[in-house]
Amino acid sequence: MDNLFVPGNPAYIVFAVLLIICAILFLFIGLKIGGRHGRRQERAEWEGGKVEGIVKSRLKQSRAVLGGLVSEQLAPLLPGFPFDPGDCRFIGKPVDFIVFNGMNEKEINEVIFLEVKSGKNPALNDQEKRLREVIRSGRVRWVEYRREDNL
Repeated sequence: MDNLFVPGNPAYIVFAVLLIICAILFLFIGLKIGGRHGRRQERAEWEGGKVEGIVKSRLKQSRAVLGGLVSEQLAPLLPGFPFDPGDCRFIGKPVDFIVFNGMNEKEINEVIFLEVKSGKNPALNDQEKRLREVIRSGRVRWVEYRREDNL
């Protein structure tokens, strides 16, 4: 019986071609699996970094907001504050303080709506701007509410 695996034999050529096809197929499947695993790992690293960045950004923003709220409430106690701290009443929203100028001397001579701004963006928000315009246009009034004591 002749040896089938002799170069030049048609069976040898078919076997060699099948071996090369299997090797190429094995490499192709390996590249596909490796590529998927690499992309999955890359996506996980990217999303992990993205989430971490978002969390850091939100924490930084939250600290800034809390710092601003604290500094707004402490403003009357800071050097250079233009009013007597005893005349100030903290409101918070939509304006930080109402200053009853002269209240400590028992003679209120002016009522001031005071907005304290700090940080990188000291701009008024829309509601604060509207309130400013209402006050500047003189649309402010005194109202007394008397309730019945029949509760």
